[in-house]
Amino acid sequence: MPPVPQSRPPAPNRPAPSRRRRLLGALVPPGFFDFWAGHVSKTLSFERPLARIVAVERASADAVTLVLRANRHWQGCAPGQHVSIGAEVDGRRVHRSYSPSVIDPRRRLLAITVKTIDGGLLSGHLATRAKRGDVLEIGQAYGAMTLPEDPSLPVLLLAAGSGITPLMAMLRTLARREVPTLATLLYWSRRRDQLCYVDELRALAASVPGLRVRFLLTGEAATAADEGEGRLDTELLATHVPDLALRHVYACGPGGFVDRARAVAAADAAAFQAEAFTLPDVAPATGGKVEVRLARSGRSVQVERGVPLLAALEAQGIKHPNACRMGLCNTCACGKRAGTTRHLIDGLVDSEAASALRICVSAALTDIELDL
Repeated sequence: MPPVPQSRPPAPNRPAPSRRRRLLGALVPPGFFDFWAGHVSKTLSFERPLARIVAVERASADAVTLVLRANRHWQGCAPGQHVSIGAEVDGRRVHRSYSPSVIDPRRRLLAITVKTIDGGLLSGHLATRAKRGDVLEIGQAYGAMTLPEDPSLPVLLLAAGSGITPLMAMLRTLARREVPTLATLLYWSRRRDQLCYVDELRALAASVPGLRVRFLLTGEAATAADEGEGRLDTELLATHVPDLALRHVYACGPGGFVDRARAVAAADAAAFQAEAFTLPDVAPATGGKVEVRLARSGRSVQVERGVPLLAALEAQGIKHPNACRMGLCNTCACGKRAGTTRHLIDGLVDSEAASALRICVSAALTDIELDL
């Protein structure tokens, strides 16, 4: 079975407004409604999904878990999907993507785990300053990396670093299924104290039939029975998962890790899906600068050829809405009127005009014109 494509997912679904809401919106501007409603409750809004932090828990040495209660406009999510989380940080509205675990769908309770990242504006804020009672913006769910409906299909979960969060949501769902699913989690981290959910994962492994968990350390020696050492390669995979050909494989982590997982597992697995939270390593384009013309603002800037357009524009002081920075959520998508670009994940080169160019994962190869 061929690997499931990773890139260019559909935009997240947004529910159509009801007749009552359309009528109210015609009489009262949503922004006006939200301003006054916020004096009654910070999560009361016309149509904006918002979530209040109801608990802050330490997840590891460098990560925290925030438990959120969303308002009625949030439509929920499937295990493995992502949501955009937004907050005001130092006077700026910042959005980033996180993979939540839904704790109680009826009460709209969910949890996100935030790992501190050097230079990460939102992650630093959420990990060190967010507190109980704070209200965050939350987007509707998106992403196609979800569990197969057939519980008889065995799965292999490959996680590194923060990549454990969407896979943890999947494991919790597998644990609740009436029919056990054969599942193996291989979870990499440099140090033991950087692992998240260790106690919960060990409890699940002890109580859920068919579930096997292995912690793999790359920076210190293994000491526990469920720990190992070494990086992902074909030999390690053959040792821990001899039945790879039967498995639906899910991989999540940094771009380099996902590339490695694809190289050693995709061809032999029954199916393969992956999502990275950093861009993969790509061969640099021929050096030099290109001109990016911004049609709406009338500005023109020179950027390095082959660099992600979003990062290149930000380096020039041009801010544009974004969240996942991995081509998943469509927040940064804008029109391209002219020029040649390369998609940094799948490598495709496109010289045609486009209505929704994801500039976080696209690089200019020639002078281009964007609808910005």
